[in-house]
Amino acid sequence: MTTVVAQGTFDLLHPGHLHYLREARSMGNELHVILARRSNVTHKEPPILPDTQRREMVDALDPVTEAHLGHESDIFVPIERIDPDVIVLGHDQHHDDDAIRRALADRGIDCEVVRATPHETDDEVLSTGRIIDRICKQRCG
Repeated sequence: MTTVVAQGTFDLLHPGHLHYLREARSMGNELHVILARRSNVTHKEPPILPDTQRREMVDALDPVTEAHLGHESDIFVPIERIDPDVIVLGHDQHHDDDAIRRALADRGIDCEVVRATPHETDDEVLSTGRIIDRICKQRCG
């Protein structure tokens, strides 16, 4: 059995999220998704939705075996618990692939780290920030 981990914020689910999770699931038999806690999101605006609500929504998606909230201070704690064969990073996530590989090796976690492909689209809104901008433009102005 091949266990895959995907991770992210998953605020305001959209087709780009679903593409990422479907692709990650295609790489194994089980897909575990780790959701960043609001308190740990520092590289962009914090999520609009509460941690538990985002976890519940992702957990309900067909490709997902189980969704987990990330650890409060150490992002590798749930990865150690899940012990994946593959970690799939989103195509546009800010992570340094090589730094993650080194951190995994330092912790004795033997798994592959790969990048998902972008979702090919014409006109869809595929980022939470763009969805929020569109809502504000159409409803708040």
